Amino acid sequence: MSFNTFGRVFTFTTWGESHGPALGATVDGCPPGIALDEAFIQTFLDRRRPGTSKFTTQRQEPDQVRILSGVFEGRTTGTPIQLMIENTDQRSKDYGDIAQAFRPGHADIAYHLKYGIRDYRGGGRSSARETAARVAAGAVAQAVLRELAPALRITGYMVQMGDLHLDRAKFDPKEIGNNPFFLPDADAVPAWEDYLNAIRKDQNSVGAAIEVLIRGCPAGLGAPVYAKLDTDLAAAMMSINAVKGVEIGEGMAAAALTGTENADEIRMGNDGPRFLSNHAGGILGGISTGQDILVRFAVKPTSSILTPRRTINQKGEDIELITKGRHDPCVGIRAVPIAEAMAACVILDQFMMDRAQTGGARGRIG
Repeated sequence: MSFNTFGRVFTFTTWGESHGPALGATVDGCPPGIALDEAFIQTFLDRRRPGTSKFTTQRQEPDQVRILSGVFEGRTTGTPIQLMIENTDQRSKDYGDIAQAFRPGHADIAYHLKYGIRDYRGGGRSSARETAARVAAGAVAQAVLRELAPALRITGYMVQMGDLHLDRAKFDPKEIGNNPFFLPDADAVPAWEDYLNAIRKDQNSVGAAIEVLIRGCPAGLGAPVYAKLDTDLAAAMMSINAVKGVEIGEGMAAAALTGTENADEIRMGNDGPRFLSNHAGGILGGISTGQDILVRFAVKPTSSILTPRRTINQKGEDIELITKGRHDPCVGIRAVPIAEAMAACVILDQFMMDRAQTGGARGRIG
């Protein structure tokens, strides 16, 4: 099995390669009657699109989406939604030097060892180009969530790039869309620009950390054991290219806390239970509590750099390799809209599973 499908009830299957004629997603399980058109999906794709600033790959792809099925007169029909995005700016000649060699840090050697064949043009199926299809599928999920859970909001942003960290005292969500880093602090942007410019000029790359805040998620999504909400969110983020670690709430920092520090105390409020803190990140026992859900993940530095690296070729010979082409000096930048898309797909899938099992019924307090 090749495992190209994500989700249980609301599902999407991505297809296509980095340098093929097109890529896309087949979305299934979408409820009928949801308002959806190409312009709505495009707003999400434009945030992930390459070439939008000097800090991302200069591959110029319009990422224009086409809806081929599943929508009639502006509304979903309940049948599979086929989304297609054409590749228009491939430069396969950039990858001729690696046809018989393995790029350090890339999936090349792992794919070769598993399949015995690989599409070396931009990484083929392992390329981050595949994530455009995920963002398109996530836009469909967002359209559904706006009708089923109108108070829900999913917001991603960068909290770290290399040695630079977000000053949370200056957190301003209105600034996230106003700079190329999805950074919620306008004052810090010049320093981040200078830092990444220096990395680029040094023919190097750098890692990053991304945070996703899910607000307005209803309590009761998830399951106690094998369909935990945090499990699915972690798997979704870990499936994104170059992600090497995921945290929920306090995450790894919880190892330094005591029980009295970590337990989120509860009092009764006017509108139900009120938590006095949120170390759990909005999820307890695999089930959402109604608090803000906080997911954080680390993205490794882009492996494609112009600095020579030691590797081997398919003959087993030792060589040095420079990875040519157009690449992101910090691939974590464009991971923000991808993470939002994956979070939307997880939340909607869990929402629909819960509706199927419980019909939305909830335990009462007070």
